[in-house]
Amino acid sequence: MNLRQIRHFIAVAEELHFGRAADRLNITQPPLSMSIRGLEETLGVPLFRRTKRSVALTPAGAIWLDHARRVLADAEALPAIAQRAARGELGRLRLAFVSTASYSVLPDLVRRFRDAFPDVRVDLREATSDIQLDSLAKGEIDAGIIIPSGEGFRSAGLSHRPLQREPLVAVVPADFTFPGAETGQPVPFDRIAAEPLILFPRQVAPAYYDIVAEYYARNGKPLHIHQEAIQMQTIIGLVAAGLGVSLVPTSMTAMNRTGARYVPIEEKPPHIETCMVWRAEKDQPALRSFLTLLDRAPS
Repeated sequence: MNLRQIRHFIAVAEELHFGRAADRLNITQPPLSMSIRGLEETLGVPLFRRTKRSVALTPAGAIWLDHARRVLADAEALPAIAQRAARGELGRLRLAFVSTASYSVLPDLVRRFRDAFPDVRVDLREATSDIQLDSLAKGEIDAGIIIPSGEGFRSAGLSHRPLQREPLVAVVPADFTFPGAETGQPVPFDRIAAEPLILFPRQVAPAYYDIVAEYYARNGKPLHIHQEAIQMQTIIGLVAAGLGVSLVPTSMTAMNRTGARYVPIEEKPPHIETCMVWRAEKDQPALRSFLTLLDRAPS
């Protein structure tokens, strides 16, 4: 059985006349009759009742007609599907992201991508930067949104694109006091450095850890980490519980948490960068579409 036979069957079923069906198909009647006979033999089922005066579908033929039409329509759509897939308009994009991105660049990027390419399925996965780099190497994700560091980030085979650069702010317990707090003044760094610090483990977020450590060192303060956590939401939750303070990206101020509040730092705060990484040799059409979207200004 082949598509040519299915096309022949549909023509005869719709015309209920071999001569008219042959004219419609631009062939002669004998080859058409042979094609239908061969199809019925392959299926082991009669599709038509033929007499000298009429042609009618059998009950099985009438039911099969709907299925045959769907198969033919699907087959005729295959070239367009292949072309759309090559253009990155169909398929799947596996995208991982650090937790901070869900409060900054991620929502807008995903919304714009889905608006522009609604037939590409986006699989989102939250993961720390180190896990993302490992997943990229194993081919488990197509791209990642990470906080970059010099440890593996710029290794051969990885491409990257900056997405956002933002200052850190202090997140403190709601009852945290310092001079000027009542008038909305920035908190002196000395006051922050005197409190227990809650931070990512270095092996999980080396770039983030190093930026905070260098800021403490630049201001002449020792880094005393009281508690570690691997999720930004957990860090803020621990601050809300009164276990210490932390430094978080400004975008995290969108996360309202009872018991915690955000205050700018008086001394010039460090900045954190978020960027997208992918394997340079990876020829993935949906990924190309996503990268093209990054070059467009948000509407």
